[in-house]
Amino acid sequence: RDQPRSRGLGDVYKRQIMNKTLKFIGLLLLLVFVVMQFVRPEKNKGGTEGIVAFINDTKPSDDVFMILKQNCFDCHSDSTKYPWYAEVAPISYWLADHVKEAKGDFNMSAWETYSTKKKDHKLEELIEEVEGDEMPLESYAWIHGKLSKEDQEKLIQWANLARIKYQDELKVSYK
Repeated sequence: RDQPRSRGLGDVYKRQIMNKTLKFIGLLLLLVFVVMQFVRPEKNKGGTEGIVAFINDTKPSDDVFMILKQNCFDCHSDSTKYPWYAEVAPISYWLADHVKEAKGDFNMSAWETYSTKKKDHKLEELIEEVEGDEMPLESYAWIHGKLSKEDQEKLIQWANLARIKYQDELKVSYK
């Protein structure tokens, strides 16, 4: 017959060690979390001068400007308006990384530094991202909502019209 095994001192000792280890790890994680609240990532708080150049160059309608302002400027410019939860780590780190990556892909504040070819290409990418429901990102849309089909169409139409200027300039420069 199999008799139930009684707990020996070894099992009790292992359980005590495991509990102490878990408490230590929990306290260490709590300490890291608290320290993270005081060590902040750099915020994207530049001016809006670069956006003005982008707006003047691409000439969006008032509707399109509002779509860009509400859905694009925070990540794709030097002027981010941070929500309250951006003050809490680790979200603050995630947002800082997200904005840095987004600006690396397309920064409206750096529009003046882009060549004509790059401007055309960035607008082409914008069209592809919006058409493919890639922008705004799903993580952004969870909180702020997705673009309506009407807003998507307005953005795409505006970007296609803006591209004509750059494509014409490119044709002239290649002649």
